[in-house]
Amino acid sequence: MELFLQADTWVALLTLTFLEIILGIDNIIFISITAGKLPQKSQKKAINIGLLLAMIFRILLLLGVSYLIAMKDPFFSFNLSWLKADLTGQSIVLFAGGIFLLYKSTSEIHQKVEGVEHKTSTTNAITTSFFKILIQIVLIDLVFSFDSVLTAVGMTNDIDGALIIMIIAVIISILIMMTFATPVSDFVNKHPTIQMLALSFLILIGFMLVTEGAHLSNAEVFKQHVGAIPKGYLYFAIAFSLGVEALNMKLRKNETES
Repeated sequence: MELFLQADTWVALLTLTFLEIILGIDNIIFISITAGKLPQKSQKKAINIGLLLAMIFRILLLLGVSYLIAMKDPFFSFNLSWLKADLTGQSIVLFAGGIFLLYKSTSEIHQKVEGVEHKTSTTNAITTSFFKILIQIVLIDLVFSFDSVLTAVGMTNDIDGALIIMIIAVIISILIMMTFATPVSDFVNKHPTIQMLALSFLILIGFMLVTEGAHLSNAEVFKQHVGAIPKGYLYFAIAFSLGVEALNMKLRKNETES
């Protein structure tokens, strides 16, 4: 209990909670778009299960944080004439997650542009679709949780009781996200332009994960070291794009009313 009598503990807890919510926004977007393929009555269930799984993954990763940090050590290296890298557990998880996100986002955009419909006419088809979507949510939850935990560990490296603070921050942030996930999902799925913008953001995030994985493996392409993309650039691009789209939505609403 002495831990919570210190001002530094509360500052770290608030900062981490805010960070977890920010890092969880892309997770909510992915879950919302994926769950949007389900019947209306199943969407909320899929979203809540997805976020609960995200919380469980993050807590498990935090409990195994010493193993997580050890995954920085390279276990395989190669040096080609144009490509060099020292592969680590962390780099492979981030790289594979980025590739999955790029593939999933691109295929979603293709389906929406081409007008491909997902039909679930029978109970068995609906059940299969639900579990298929749940598996996709689990995979991406794992990737986002991995990235989130790595960031949290880096921020609380020198704080006493860091593990307890991080677990509490994860639980609070997930509960907050669960409260607002359904309205966010309804809004995203109701506005096609927002949905397309969200999928474009996920492509950016997927590319960022790929470059971060390459950076962690000290990759060199044509003797040029691959650097990590600062997350601030990504968040600025997302915020700017959302601001422009908000103005477009306001303009369209005014034109409709006039």
